[in-house]
Parts: sequence; C-alpha cells; structure tokens
Amino acid sequence: MGKNVREIALEALLSVYKNQSYSNLLVNNTIQKNDLSSSDSGLLTEIIYGTIQRDQLLDFYLEPFIKNQKKLEEWVYILIKLSLYQLHFLDRVPAHAVLNEAVEIAKKRGHKGIASLVNGVLRNIQRNGLRSIDGIKDPIEKLSIETNHPEWLIETWVEEFGVDETRKMCEENILPPYQTARVNLMKASREEVIKMLEDEGIEAEEGNLSPFAIEIQKGNVAFTNAFKEGYLSIQDESSMLVAQALGVSEGEHILDTCAAPGGKSTHIAELLNGTGSVTALDLHKHKVKLIQEQATRLGLENIETKALDARKAPEELEGRLFDRVLVDAPCSGLGVIRRKPDILLRKSASDVSNLQRVQKSILDEASKLVKPGGTLVYSTCTVGHDENIDVVNSFLNEHNDYELDQSLIEHLPSKLKESNTVQKGFIQLLPHYFGTDGFFIARLRKKV
Repeated sequence: MGKNVREIALEALLSVYKNQSYSNLLVNNTIQKNDLSSSDSGLLTEIIYGTIQRDQLLDFYLEPFIKNQKKLEEWVYILIKLSLYQLHFLDRVPAHAVLNEAVEIAKKRGHKGIASLVNGVLRNIQRNGLRSIDGIKDPIEKLSIETNHPEWLIETWVEEFGVDETRKMCEENILPPYQTARVNLMKASREEVIKMLEDEGIEAEEGNLSPFAIEIQKGNVAFTNAFKEGYLSIQDESSMLVAQALGVSEGEHILDTCAAPGGKSTHIAELLNGTGSVTALDLHKHKVKLIQEQATRLGLENIETKALDARKAPEELEGRLFDRVLVDAPCSGLGVIRRKPDILLRKSASDVSNLQRVQKSILDEASKLVKPGGTLVYSTCTVGHDENIDVVNSFLNEHNDYELDQSLIEHLPSKLKESNTVQKGFIQLLPHYFGTDGFFIARLRKKV
C-alpha cells in the first residue's frame, strides 16, 4: 500500500522544518513524485501551507497539552501539529479520519507507545478544547501568534505603515495562496488561453490588475499542455508590473541584472515582440539554465543569458550601454509570505540590513550601464522601507545624474492609477491592496 496524503505531508513538513526546504518548490515536487490526484493534491497543499502559516498559533494551542516538547522526536510533534491544524481549521475533514490516520502513521513510523501518546494528546484536545488567544494582553505579541509573524517584524511594520495596515497585511499573509499566470500575447490572447485551459479541465478567469494576467480558480497550470507549449508563465500579478514599468519599445536593448528564474526577462522579451534583445544575468550557472529553459519553452529567441555577478557587469560588458536596465534585487522576500510561509521560520532583522548593502552595490553598478536619457528600474518582492525607498533615496543622494521618473504611472494598469498607491516615480504594493504579493517598484531616469 502506498503512502497516504497525511503521511506524505508529514515527510514534506519535516523537510521544511529540519532541512529548510522551500515549501512552494516542495509542494509541486511532492505532487509530481507521488502522482497525486487533484483532490489529494489540494489536501496536501492545504495541510503543508496551513501548518506552516499557523506555526506559532499551533504551538500556543499545543503547549498546555504537551508537557515536554523537547523530549518528543521532531516528527511526532509535527504529526500532532498537522493533525491539530486539520481538526481546528479544516471543516470538511472528519475528526475521526484525522485521529485514525495520525495514530496509524505513529504506529508505522514509531511504535505503539508513540501511537497512544499521539492519540492521547489529540483526544485530550477534543475533550477540553483550545485556550483562547484573547488571554494575551500585549497587542504585538497577540498579532504575532495569531498571524505567525515575528514580533520584530510587526514592530517594524507598525512604525512604517501603522497598526491598521500591519494587521491587514499580516492577515492577508495567512490566507491560502492562489495561482496566477501571465499569458504570452505573442502566441494567443487571454480569452484564447482561458479557453485552452478550460479544455484541459482548469478553471481560470482574467486577473485583477495586469492586462496579461489570468487567475486560476481550480487546478494547477504547471502540469498543462498550454504551459508546456509556452502559452503562459506562472507569475504573480505584482511581478508582471515590472516589465510594464520599464516601458519597453520594440527594437530596444534591455539588461536584466538579477534575472533568474526568468519571469521578468521573458516578459520583457515578449513585449519586445521578437525584436531588440534582453541580456539576462544571474550569479549562478544552474539558475541561468532556468532562464534559458523558460525562453525555449516560450519560443523567445531574443534573450541572451550570462552567469555573472551584476556588481561586475560594467567591466565584463565592456562599454555596452542599454536603453533600459532592470535591477530586480535579491531581497528578504517579505512580500511573498503567503506563497512561501517558511520564509518566516528563518528570517531575522539582521538579514535585512545585510541585504541592503548588496542592493545598493548592485544598483550603483547597474546605473553605469544605462544610456543617457535611459530608464533604470529597481524592484523587490518585499515591503519594508529599508530595502526599498531607503535604497532608492540613498542612491539618488549619491547620483545626481539620476532622478525619479514621474512617468511611471503612465505605464501601469488603470486600476493602480485610480488607487492612489503610485507615488512620484515609485509604488509600494502591500498584499492586501489587490491580493497580490507585496512589491516595490521605482522607475529612475538617467539625465541627458
């Protein structure tokens, strides 16, 4: 007999907690490896994401029922945790099924004693119920446990965005993620791609923000023929705004300095419509390969890839200048918590300040490669000031040949124009504004 979904979920969660595997990559690989049906895939995804997204809250609930967590083997604690997640948060899963399977897995992986411990804890929870979070008086601590964000991060956000916005952002980050995809308009229209997916049993509709976006209601496009044949790419709507913010025109030469896995490079190449060129750099050879694979899948021939540290680009590219340069900088990723909840298991405040130094040096070097009158776009998938507007302001203080480009708003979808989220030359999207990832984009102009 093969492994059931909960057993597979336990192994995946162990991999996240022990080996720091990335939940988003792990879920897709696990589904493929175990050849799961779509209903099993749905349950697996929900258990893995849900357990990580409620990590602190589940710990808080379990504390009175487990006298000495440190004495438990890690897999036993995680088994109890994922079982509690299902009992408390998943209405459609019958309690007896959760209990029975937890006990069976405990027997199979351990022995009778472990099985009776797991059974005892879960039945004890059923009898006595869970303690209320309302007993926590400190509002920061309460929000932290409730929404699984570390206190240092909540304090930073409260300072930058206020209590109300912070709460909304934290609550949005623990909603189940949904899939969005960018249509390759060189090959077909949005309507045609939605129809193609329908024929493959995938329900999709037009996206909320970007004119290139479709939102997947049911199914996973990664396994469709439409995806394999290059009609679409999996990408968040906020990320689709970056290529638009660059404002490319056919025939131009564009540099993407931190390009892997290639979502933005391929989008830029699609907008160039087979003309001009995109030079896509990434530090790691294996990641450069990912960009090439995407370009081939999408039928794009105007992308040239190089394994190169963006900070060495001016000397390596010897005097080449580009019409537009994109710095989609390495960042803390705190805008994509909803898709990668495991980020919060291993981020500290010091990580953020270390990244700021890298971001500044990449932006400094990239700015040397822009033609006079050309465009430099700086973007990240994070939300704090220190990696975003502070980096841009520090850059502008040191480079008086650059200015914020107020025409940014003209290149963005009309919904953003109406929303007052676009400042003079930059935009900070928070996840709860439009249900997208948290994202920052600044458009800078090199003076002539």
